[in-house]
Amino acid sequence: MVNSLIHPKQGDKANSAWFEEFLVRLLENRDRTGLSEMIREIDALMITVEPGCSAAYVSELALMTPYHYLVTLESESHWTHILRIDMESPDLLVREVRDPGRGDIFRSLNEVYPIGAHKPNSRYMGEIFRVSNLHEVVEQQKGREIRFFNQDQIRKLELPGNMAIVKPSPYTHNVVAYWERPPEDMRVYALGNSVILDEVNRGYHAAKAIQEDLGLDKLIRPIDHLATRVYSQNREVAILEYLTLSSYYYWGSYDIANQNSSTNVTKSIHYADERISPAKVFTAANQPYFVNHLVGLPSPTENFVRNYGPRLHHLALAVADGETGNQANIDYVVDAIRARGKDFLLDVIGSREEGLKQIFSSASEHSSLIIEYVQRFGDFDGFFTKQNVAELTHAAGVEENLRLLQAESEAANPLVNA
Repeated sequence: MVNSLIHPKQGDKANSAWFEEFLVRLLENRDRTGLSEMIREIDALMITVEPGCSAAYVSELALMTPYHYLVTLESESHWTHILRIDMESPDLLVREVRDPGRGDIFRSLNEVYPIGAHKPNSRYMGEIFRVSNLHEVVEQQKGREIRFFNQDQIRKLELPGNMAIVKPSPYTHNVVAYWERPPEDMRVYALGNSVILDEVNRGYHAAKAIQEDLGLDKLIRPIDHLATRVYSQNREVAILEYLTLSSYYYWGSYDIANQNSSTNVTKSIHYADERISPAKVFTAANQPYFVNHLVGLPSPTENFVRNYGPRLHHLALAVADGETGNQANIDYVVDAIRARGKDFLLDVIGSREEGLKQIFSSASEHSSLIIEYVQRFGDFDGFFTKQNVAELTHAAGVEENLRLLQAESEAANPLVNA
């Protein structure tokens, strides 16, 4: 039987006694009932963008990531572009809302937040897990009071009909979906007619030609981790909820005190290689926003959640260890992409001596997601360094404050950009 509790916990962040008790109870129960064994790797990630934005976003991803445009699924209200690296790494499903007036539950999750409402359809939706027995997984999760969309709701939302999809989390606003796929079978999404869109295909090929000419295709690896930001009071419950929905284990938490924040990591019990099933990271403030004036600390994480809502903050991609042109590979990658007009929030931070280097891009104008690059050197033992995380968190907070000011200005002067 799988044992989800064999991994030693990392980090210096203190958890509550309640968290420590239910971490053990939930994982022991998950293992004993077979859920840990039945829920396998992340097969795909779902992202939605604004009308007219998906071709540019696919082109951006083609340059900055290893993903390839495979096909578009056409349904009544969406284009869903399938991006793939290979059958070992998760696919990306990039959904474009075709009607700007369309409303659904996912749009409503954006509309109550000042920056989120500025792009009401732009959001990361969640992960699709491969399972070995869909019926049994769904029945067990329903017994844990997990709520699923029914088939009529899935049809109206134009999500793949060959999946069971959990309703959005009250803590992360993300969904989790399950589907039963033998590992030797191709991933086929039951959603609409298959087409190749000329605009998307042209942009993809142009971006890939640049990527290959620069040699970036040999350096940028698959997704390393997914980082979600949640409210301070929801840190522990968001982690435990995800462990209930997945087959991940709790790797540990680190306190980033000078940014009034903590970074909390979960990983797959089945796959040590994150390119098969990326780590899921939860970031939360240490204190709620209304005591900031008393503690005298910045609060970039809580501010992000208040401005965008709980949601995915960034996708992190690994960079191959080594050097190109007497530069660490990550420095070469960033310089090459920056020269093509993509902005980054800061210079590459970290060093070979510290064991890794990292950087955040600016948030995509198409999806609002940040791309992180991370290069780990040699036999680096760990996931990140606290100092790197502090600098990245601060830099992201500066950009988010600027975006808030822009959104407030546009809301006050609606004719400026009309």
